[in-house]
Amino acid sequence: KQWYQRRVAITAGDNKKEQSGKLEEDWDFLEPKETPDPDATQPEDWDDNPFLDDPEDVKPEDWEQPETIPDPDAKKPADWDDDMDGEWEPPVIDNPDFKGEWRPKQIDNANYQGEWEPAMIANPKYFEDDKLYLQKDIKYVGIDIWQVKSGSIFDNILITDDEDFARNVAKETFEESAKGEKEKKEEKDEVERKKREDERKAREAEEAAAEADDEEEDDIEDDESAFAEDADIESAGAGDEATDPEEEAEVNSIKEDVKDEL
Repeated sequence: KQWYQRRVAITAGDNKKEQSGKLEEDWDFLEPKETPDPDATQPEDWDDNPFLDDPEDVKPEDWEQPETIPDPDAKKPADWDDDMDGEWEPPVIDNPDFKGEWRPKQIDNANYQGEWEPAMIANPKYFEDDKLYLQKDIKYVGIDIWQVKSGSIFDNILITDDEDFARNVAKETFEESAKGEKEKKEEKDEVERKKREDERKAREAEEAAAEADDEEEDDIEDDESAFAEDADIESAGAGDEATDPEEEAEVNSIKEDVKDEL
């Protein structure tokens, strides 16, 4: 009677045992059998330092450097008056050679005894209870679970000390409802799958149409540019003919000669 087990039915017909053990060992129903001795104190010679300074490590001779130094690039202003302004001092900057406080490297402590813990003694508050299983006032059930996918259903929760009765209840309740729930879940998944597929096709169609429109606009711009270049060339040629005075005078002279002969 002091043992427990937890069964979970995930699919119809399984009703698997997920956990079992002793109530007293796995749950904090009772005070612990032993407790740390409140009168115990750590011995003075107890060594609880896992590391210690290396006695052979020596600080380098050039370690000591000031944290700041005068700026070597700073120059005294031309209008600085020592009598009026006092003695000029360059501003200070961080010293790139500053290494901070020196500390020797750490090595393992051969005398390390670990973290001290007080001795355990019998807990005066502990008492045995052979009726831990007998819980008459259970009114609520709490479920603390982590899951990556929503849609889980928790129902038909049974607390009993009769394992055969628990199996029969699972067959009469969960196994009957699980079939219909599974069909509904599959129908819902199929609807969501078709919806995602339709959205994907619509998105691809929009992207293809937009790409086609961009290509058409590029072709129109290319045609307009080519037409404008041809028009500029023709205009330039016509302008050259109209603005050549010698050629125009020669044409007029020929016309006059023909007219005289007639």
